[in-house]
Amino acid sequence: MQVYYSPFSPFVRKVLVCAAELGIDVERLPSSAHPVTRDQTIVAINPLGKVPTCFADDGNVLYDSRVICEYLDATAAQPRLFPANGAARWQSLREQALADGMIEAALLMRYEQVIRPDGLRYQPWFDGQHEKIVSTLAQLESWVPAFGERVDIGTISIACALSYLDLRFPDEGWRKHAALAAWHARFCDRESMITTQHPAP
Repeated sequence: MQVYYSPFSPFVRKVLVCAAELGIDVERLPSSAHPVTRDQTIVAINPLGKVPTCFADDGNVLYDSRVICEYLDATAAQPRLFPANGAARWQSLREQALADGMIEAALLMRYEQVIRPDGLRYQPWFDGQHEKIVSTLAQLESWVPAFGERVDIGTISIACALSYLDLRFPDEGWRKHAALAAWHARFCDRESMITTQHPAP
């Protein structure tokens, strides 16, 4: 499998972590994905022009991270990252949705800081996105006792989201949520997380 890649994308990292957990090799294709100046190489196969965009082994083009991760699990020799049915499935999918939403809010904050010109920045917008992160962190702290040693699409998504906060918003102070911080530290000791770390900004 090949994937258009950005080393700073938390959604790409989620795909790479899933692949590593499943023992699937992924070739990383360089890209220049950007929300304003779009990479036309990606646009040619994904109208959104976003990463991750992947070429599956059967030649199909897949996007976004949620679809790619489920494809990886469905085609793995031993699928295990998406519970098949029942309460466990809905819990892990809900965790993925919440983590992805926190990433999206963080990305919008980042774009407001570094892409939008100074005179056009809108602080209430930035603050509204930040409030989503604050409330999500509180929710995750309450869920931590149920995580245990579970490794699935829910916990992978949460770990990648928290690591992205460390990358782009190191002063966020999310580790005041002590149980969440302790869980994240343990999860980041996994080989899949170590080998997919974001480079220093």
